[in-house]
Amino acid sequence: MLRRSPGRASLIGPGGPRVEMEQAEQLRRRFETVYQQRPRVFRAPGRVNLIGEHTDYNDGFVLPAAIEFYTWVAVSPRPDRKLALRSENFPEAAEYVLDGLSSRRHEWSDYAYGVAAMLEQAGKRLRGANVLVLGEVPIGAGVSSSAAIEVATGYALLQNSGYSVELAELAKSCQRAENEFVGVRSGIMDQFISCFGHAGRALMLDCRSLEHQWVALPEGLSLVICNTMVRHELANGEYNRRRSECETGVRLLAERLPQVRALRDVSLADLEKYRDILPPVVYRRCRHVVSENGRVLECVEALAGGDTGTVGSLMAESHRSLRDDYEVSCPELDLMVELARRAEGVAGARMTGGGFGGCTVNLVRRDSVDAFKRRVAEEYRQQTGRVPEIYVSGAAEGVTEIELPNHHAPV
Repeated sequence: MLRRSPGRASLIGPGGPRVEMEQAEQLRRRFETVYQQRPRVFRAPGRVNLIGEHTDYNDGFVLPAAIEFYTWVAVSPRPDRKLALRSENFPEAAEYVLDGLSSRRHEWSDYAYGVAAMLEQAGKRLRGANVLVLGEVPIGAGVSSSAAIEVATGYALLQNSGYSVELAELAKSCQRAENEFVGVRSGIMDQFISCFGHAGRALMLDCRSLEHQWVALPEGLSLVICNTMVRHELANGEYNRRRSECETGVRLLAERLPQVRALRDVSLADLEKYRDILPPVVYRRCRHVVSENGRVLECVEALAGGDTGTVGSLMAESHRSLRDDYEVSCPELDLMVELARRAEGVAGARMTGGGFGGCTVNLVRRDSVDAFKRRVAEEYRQQTGRVPEIYVSGAAEGVTEIELPNHHAPV
């Protein structure tokens, strides 16, 4: 995950097409000041996950939605094979040569350059580029600021180099960048939804086959995302540890069940039958993943049938499982979920993202959203001393180019 707090371009909420065009124009003007060239402008969204947490790297099922917070990337070609990277959110600029693999710098630019390196390894000879990034996805909140910069940068560099973009291949390259270059062993959910997001829809994704279907969100309900303003430093190391624990479970279960390649292939009945061969902690990790896969499939059916009561129950079960079996919640997340459940008009609430802080996702009746925000923010502040950020977002479109007006003369 990106770790630094945003700078002067910190957080810009959803604002509709007019505000988004103003944002693109603002980035264009800044780019022309910095690089003395007229750019093309692209954007990719962050995401919230309705249900299906820590299942993606186990070949499982997930149900995310893209949100109306974006990373914006302005790009123009260079005559050489250099990649010049600047950000409106971070002070560090970076320059890389695309011939050969550079070392990780442990800065924001790792996410952008890592994608370029993976695209090169996949056979895409990229043109050199000047790049300026503006991020409005809340950083460290568990809503995929890292995937947004990866996808926006990868899409921009491919377009800048004259390639047509295959979105599934782009998602894979962005995941490889996070796994192999940045060093976070994430699944493909975040990058995939940033590529394939669809307005008004969540996306049910089979993380093994990459088969997917859009699922309409309930009429009359809003996505409300509550940021606890907490990010525990152990998150990345614990994330990788959870993945290793799942792999241990797969290895041990495969000794009795040869067909098992991932926890996706394990039923709850099989898990209970062979629980004695698993260390207790590994058993609990496996139980979360196996049961969570089932909850995703049930949730898709419930949404299709308009059964918001079942959706809410499944979200509650998911949170309990993440708290007790997977142990990736924290007191602030648990409190935020409990406060949401007490509020009027709430159909469902759970933590979302990798855990150890970050955000909760809530389905809230539209006529109750304002009261929900006031009540939850005040009660959370009273009990923790922290002032939360609460975002309301529709489900958004995935990565795209923003067509700028052509009445500006090139610099």
